[in-house]
Amino acid sequence: MRKITLYLLLIIPFFISCQEARKDELTLKVLATTDVHGALFPYDLVNDEVSKSSLAQAYTYISKERSKNDQSVLLLDNGDILQGDPVVYYSNFEKPNQKHICAEVMNFMAYDAGTVGNHDIEPGHEVYDRLVNEFAFPWMAANAVKDSDGTPYFTPYTIIEKEGVRIAVIGFITAAIPKWLPEKIWSGIHFEEIEATAKKWMAIVKEKEKPDMIIGLFHSGMGEVDGNESGVVENETFKVAKDVPGFDMIVCGHDHQEAIKWVENTDNKQVLIINPKSKAQFLADVTVSFKLNADKKTYSKKLEPQLIDVKALPVSKEFEERFKTYFQEVKDYVSRPVGRFTKCIKTSDAMFGDSPFVDLIQNIQLDLTGADVSFTAPLSFNTKIDSGMLYVRDLFKLYRFENLLYTMNLTGQEIKDFLEYSYDKWFHQMKKKTDPMLFIKSSEKGNQLSTMFFNYDSAQGIDYELDLRKEKGNRIHISKMSNGEAFDLNKTYKVALNSYRGNGGGGHLTEGAGLSQKELIERMTNSTTKDLRFYLMKWIEEQKVVNPTCDNNWTVSPEAWWKQAKEREYKLLYGNN
Repeated sequence: MRKITLYLLLIIPFFISCQEARKDELTLKVLATTDVHGALFPYDLVNDEVSKSSLAQAYTYISKERSKNDQSVLLLDNGDILQGDPVVYYSNFEKPNQKHICAEVMNFMAYDAGTVGNHDIEPGHEVYDRLVNEFAFPWMAANAVKDSDGTPYFTPYTIIEKEGVRIAVIGFITAAIPKWLPEKIWSGIHFEEIEATAKKWMAIVKEKEKPDMIIGLFHSGMGEVDGNESGVVENETFKVAKDVPGFDMIVCGHDHQEAIKWVENTDNKQVLIINPKSKAQFLADVTVSFKLNADKKTYSKKLEPQLIDVKALPVSKEFEERFKTYFQEVKDYVSRPVGRFTKCIKTSDAMFGDSPFVDLIQNIQLDLTGADVSFTAPLSFNTKIDSGMLYVRDLFKLYRFENLLYTMNLTGQEIKDFLEYSYDKWFHQMKKKTDPMLFIKSSEKGNQLSTMFFNYDSAQGIDYELDLRKEKGNRIHISKMSNGEAFDLNKTYKVALNSYRGNGGGGHLTEGAGLSQKELIERMTNSTTKDLRFYLMKWIEEQKVVNPTCDNNWTVSPEAWWKQAKEREYKLLYGNN
């Protein structure tokens, strides 16, 4: 009895002190980045010029806020940092035995938690498994689940304590990854829809952790705005915020939007959704004011969000000094000569018809695979590679993404249906020559394409015509193979295309050619082991001198309509450049 009494005497003051530690009022600051895509340093290594935004600038603001009260600041990242810039490509693939630059930078910046994005999965197991161990903070994705035992592959959530307040942060990744990436990249994992997983982990977190605040880190786009559903499986944030009560705020991303929105959930409570766009252009800043309720146990909260324009911030000298050696190493890497181009090529031409830029990629894909037909799209809206010496940095202009190169078997009919689908989302049906040709929208930001140009797939290896006057699904006429042989709708052809398209990305093979996800796997006969950019680089190095040409294997009719529309719409999109 004396021992029990002594034990109680020891622990009662502890509980009293904990209860007393809960302040009547306090303020915390939640800062967050999303879709940084390698924008670590204030320099554009691809175009060899100073860039507008970077984590080096965001760190200036983060440091200033911490200087006020370090214990009151949470710093979070919402995924997609491992692709999109030579800085991270170099660390992913050229220096795999060194600590990853993202771990070095983000640990230095003292992130509290992060979520895995789809472009963090794309570099492959070796890269993201390595980062899990190198990050000094939990890297989360509750809905990325092990096939073996049904437990999360990454950390599902974390608890962060600040000023006596317990904050739960739950991370999620878009469930659409299998549509875009080959299975070997995510082997052993399956991706469950966010809503079901959020309900599961919300219940666990509430019961086990008793948090004062719950933050969602959703690497998933809004998906639904003002009740209009749009791609729920890929972009679930709005629906989950509404239908899964418990979140006080959600940092979303993936769709590269700049947004602050409030959603009323099914408990009639307001949930904040904030999205700081991409490439470290903005920093999400949410001031959270806590006020202790009458029960002296729970807090009421007031959230005041803003987006900090990182472009307006100076570079942190501490950050710059810390990483200058690594930066110079990557700068030297991208400055290495690869080969020589005899003429300038640009993607603006590729928006309107066959072009030297796209034909170069098509011909390399055909050469590498020995395929009969190649599909590809212009992967940049307005990129130019000048004539003369080509450097490693130019390969990031020529091919933006780390896709693999696939070879698949498709019938002639499936090739035609693939193209019908592509051109229906690229060119309007025109009733007269003054009708719009491309899908262009106007806004305060100017004229922009309203459909996604990276889905504007054309073909090489066949000769064909697009008739602008014809109705949907009946606009493509394939006359022959480009080598002079007859084209047969019933024959099976070997087709080269990138892994994004080969896994169903964009819908060309699924909605267009009518193949199931199972059939996509069955039709694939070969895949490269390294990204397509690597093989493009090696091909150009072997050629030494490349003469980019356009063979005009596909044309648009009526030609007079096409020429007039191209002239006026080029000016709409690109001015007089």
